Amino acid sequence: MEIFSEGKHFRLVQDNELPKILKYLEAFLPESIKFHQTIKTYLNDRIWQFHFYVSKKWPEDPICLHFPGCTLTPNNNIYESIGIFCPASRIELVDLLETEDVLLNWTKIMYLNFTHTAIMNRLDSFYDANIGHMERLDGDIYVLNKLDDHNLEVENLPPEAELRSLNLDNVRGIHDLYPANEIECVEVFEKLVQILPGVGIFIKKTNVLAAWMVHSYYGAMFSMQTKPEFRRKGFGIHLARTLTQRVIERGYKPFVVIRPENEASRNLYTKLGFEKAFETCRVKLTPRDKLIDNKEKDIVDIMVQKLDLNNENNISVND
Repeated sequence: MEIFSEGKHFRLVQDNELPKILKYLEAFLPESIKFHQTIKTYLNDRIWQFHFYVSKKWPEDPICLHFPGCTLTPNNNIYESIGIFCPASRIELVDLLETEDVLLNWTKIMYLNFTHTAIMNRLDSFYDANIGHMERLDGDIYVLNKLDDHNLEVENLPPEAELRSLNLDNVRGIHDLYPANEIECVEVFEKLVQILPGVGIFIKKTNVLAAWMVHSYYGAMFSMQTKPEFRRKGFGIHLARTLTQRVIERGYKPFVVIRPENEASRNLYTKLGFEKAFETCRVKLTPRDKLIDNKEKDIVDIMVQKLDLNNENNISVND
């Protein structure tokens, strides 16, 4: 599809400009960590094809975007999902998005991956009033400044289990169980396990993958999961500690997104030295007319289900 060289308020960044932008964003760490490390993994490993934009008054107006914001959307349109960074001290720059009618089509459903809550709140102030509804999933960003596991007492893995790197054979099962697989495609997981660190705990006798964790294209350590039958065996701390060390060795700053209600994950990472940096959320933006369409579809679906049930109840069986 066509890649726009500029929008109303933003211009497309050339790849040779990205190192300078990366350096500039360091001044806003940890607030800029997700956008910063998205650029870093793009430059170092080219996991996915992203297109970066900065304001036409950059760096005086320090707001930047990247498309896509995630690797899978219903229509596979690059501009259907978006990543945004703007420092909280210049949060008024988010208002540029309201009149950005080239890169952003506010009449369509759009997706934003985990983004600073201050940005989302500013965006919601005009979106909710004038356009539609913002459906949020909250998450807290925890960042590691210094790995602190010297005094951490960790039990050895049980003799029937071993920790090793993930490979392509593991991808389909990982993606199927990934909670946000509707916005991240299986192809990106294939690239992640081939290029970036990913570790799993396997049962030796059966070679079953019991638990795993991956380093994402946006720099976060993510998708830590343990199959239900292998939980409460202490696998999580082994995965987190190993992946943290590998991420550091590759020159990245480890961070994770933790749901506020997930006390177990919070306790695990704070033991390693991670500290809460800021609050964030992942968002689906739905215009009002699409909300009405969805409600009408739900009503029709319910009516069809009731009709099918009535038909089943009225069927007579002949001997």
